[in-house]
Amino acid sequence: MKNPFKIEVSGGEPGEMPEIFDTIIVGGGPSGLTAAIYNARAGLKTVIIEKMALGGQIFLTAEIENFPGFENISGPELVSKMDKQAEKFGIKKIYDEIAEIKEADNNMKIVKGASGSEYKAYAVIISTGAKYRDLGVEGESKFRGRGVSNCATCDGAFYKEAEIAVVGGGDTAVEEAVYLTRFAKKVYIIHRRDKLRAAKSIQEKAFSNSKISFIWDSVVEEITGKTGVEGLKLKNVKTGEKSELAAMGVFIFAGLLPNTDFLKGFLDMDEMNYIKTDNDMRTSKPGIFACGDCISKSFRQAITACGDGATAANSAEKYVEGIKD
Repeated sequence: MKNPFKIEVSGGEPGEMPEIFDTIIVGGGPSGLTAAIYNARAGLKTVIIEKMALGGQIFLTAEIENFPGFENISGPELVSKMDKQAEKFGIKKIYDEIAEIKEADNNMKIVKGASGSEYKAYAVIISTGAKYRDLGVEGESKFRGRGVSNCATCDGAFYKEAEIAVVGGGDTAVEEAVYLTRFAKKVYIIHRRDKLRAAKSIQEKAFSNSKISFIWDSVVEEITGKTGVEGLKLKNVKTGEKSELAAMGVFIFAGLLPNTDFLKGFLDMDEMNYIKTDNDMRTSKPGIFACGDCISKSFRQAITACGDGATAANSAEKYVEGIKD
C-alpha cells in the first residue's frame, strides 16, 4: 500500500517525510495566537503558519481600550505579549503563505504553502482574519503608499500639521481618526450615513475633539493629485451634490473582506465568503476549524477573536484525542 505521508518537502530530500503536527494554525492574529496557546498548553504539537507578521489587523491599531486587563494598550504591544506567551509554551512558527488545504488518508490534513512546502497535521485551525476593503475608486491604487493608507499607526507621523481624511464610521475608523489628531491639523471623517457605527465611548472622543470634522451622507468618488494625494472628490448620497475636499492623505476603513480565497470550493462559506462554523468553531470538513474575523458572525473584535480561538482549540484538542485513541 502506498504511504500517504511520503511527500516531497520544499528544502528537503525528495520523498522525505515532513514533520507531522497535532494542530496547524493558519494565521497569527489574536484568534490564532490564542488557539496556539490553548493547544500547546494541552500538550498538542502545535505550529502557527503566518503569511507575513504576527498580529493581523490589530497590529495596525494605535490604541485599544476595550481589551480586558488593559485600560489602554497599542495593537503591537498586545501582539507582543501574546507572542511571548505562545513562545513560553514552545509553539513553532513558520512564515509561509498558504495556497491550499487538502484532506489526506488516515484523517490527516495537508496544508500547502505558496513556497512549495507541505505541512501535515491531524487538525487545522483557520484564523486568517480579514483585510480592509478597497473603495474601488480612481486614484486609490495609484496613490497607495503615497497618501492612501489603511494604517494610522504606520503613517500618521507623515502628516504633521496637515489636513487629512478618514473614510468610515465604525470603531476602527473613528479610533484612528482620533489618533491621527496627534499629528494632523485637521481630520475629516467621511461617512456614507448620517450617524457613526462606532461604540458610544469612541464617538464621544471624536465629537469632543476640536480637530475632527464630519462629512455626513457622503462617499469618495475619486482620489486626486499629481505625485501624491492632494484632494478627494465627494458625492452626497442623499442629495447627489458633488464637492471637493483638499487633503494630503486619506485613511480608508470602509469594512472588511475575509482572507479566504484559497478555501473557495473547499469549505462552506456565506455570501461574503466568510467561513461558516457551528458554535464549537467546526467547519463543514471534519478536523478543520475556523475562528476570528474570517468566520461568519455579527461582531468582530479582538476579544471575540480570542474567545473564538479558545473554542476552536478546545474542539481541535477533542478531535485529535479522538483520532489518536
